Amino acid sequence: MQLNETHDAGLRSWVASANSSVSDFPIQNLPFGIFRKGDSNESFRAGVAIGDQILDLAAAHKAGVFGAELDAALASLASDELNGFMAMGADVWSALRLQLSRLLRSGAQAEQQLNDCLLPQSDAQMKLPARIGDYTDFYTSIHHATNVGKLFRPDNPLLPNYQWVPIGYHGRSSSIDISGQTFPRPYGQLKAPDADAPVLAPCKRLDYELEVGIYIGEGNAPGTRISMQNAEQHVFGLCLFNDWSARDIQAWEYQPLGPFLSKSFASTVSPWIVTLEALAPYRLPWSRPDSDPQPLPYLDSAELRESGAVDMQLEVLIQTPSMQSPERLAQSNFSHSYWSISQMVAHHSVNGCNLKPGDLFGSGTLSGPDADSVGALLEATEGGKNPITLSNGEQRTFVEDGDTIILRGWCGGDDRPRIGFGEASATVLPAEQA
Repeated sequence: MQLNETHDAGLRSWVASANSSVSDFPIQNLPFGIFRKGDSNESFRAGVAIGDQILDLAAAHKAGVFGAELDAALASLASDELNGFMAMGADVWSALRLQLSRLLRSGAQAEQQLNDCLLPQSDAQMKLPARIGDYTDFYTSIHHATNVGKLFRPDNPLLPNYQWVPIGYHGRSSSIDISGQTFPRPYGQLKAPDADAPVLAPCKRLDYELEVGIYIGEGNAPGTRISMQNAEQHVFGLCLFNDWSARDIQAWEYQPLGPFLSKSFASTVSPWIVTLEALAPYRLPWSRPDSDPQPLPYLDSAELRESGAVDMQLEVLIQTPSMQSPERLAQSNFSHSYWSISQMVAHHSVNGCNLKPGDLFGSGTLSGPDADSVGALLEATEGGKNPITLSNGEQRTFVEDGDTIILRGWCGGDDRPRIGFGEASATVLPAEQA
């Protein structure tokens, strides 16, 4: 993604709240989501976050402030899902983003017309921004893979394929919901190490996973492959993603085919999709230690080495029922990924698998190298053996009923605009009675 006028750190908006240094949604961001006015029967439609407001794109289109060349794109955004717009490709996404930036800048002539097209985010009801046809969860943090591997294979934590191939499994999209999600503690088969047989019972080792979600935009035809050079042209944008996990169900079921009921009961995404174009100023070189196997040619490129990583701060917080405000459990960074966005896309399609607009990838738990940067309680408590103590004296080995887990993420700050992702928040309810 090339830098252009939309990335100018000096841009200001006539929407005053967008100019705050602590806003997730300055004019340099402009993420897309699906909303309607809360407590209404209005149709859901597309909007763009700007400061603490949402620009209603259907209303803005009717106001006649866009050129005719964007009519098809704006017509697609009157829908209650972004899939049609996602399918139009990177040139269309970029053209609309440029026009939105110009219309929302300080001094823009369209201010009076567009002011009536704003709705405070606090007055909006959000829904999933896209119809998620397929969902694939990857395993991109070598720190997470090593930490978890040590719990089960102390002498050989990394399996031999990890450094050669982006590992992933196909999950279930039907239980993915947006921030604010509540769900009951799941049931499943549990088998204690000293038991002769499993039992059906509520999960006792419920865990969060700090992840980034990757939405596919334009797809590929069945039987075709997406190259590393073109991979990011097929990515619409990113969100926050909590891949909730029932560790005790997982331990019993995962061999030989991997996660099933331990992962399919709930996953939480943030409601706004931040485009890859908005993240262009925050890209970093991607590298692999010289002592590690280097990627096979189909997973390598000059573009990857130059700017394949994303400098995105990630944070996980907990708020127990007795807390008045949440407290941080860990802070990590998307740049800790061993495998990049482009590598995930290229590998997913190398066998001819056809990706579709709205498909979602999970990055896998994004743990960093330090104890305070691990993205799951399984790691933080060493498999439940060492509970963590919260500031109010409570202890946790795993997530308990009534706990709310909050994910946050942002790029920049200080001398660069803060490009934020909002929150992915969810609360665990007691298990339903059998």
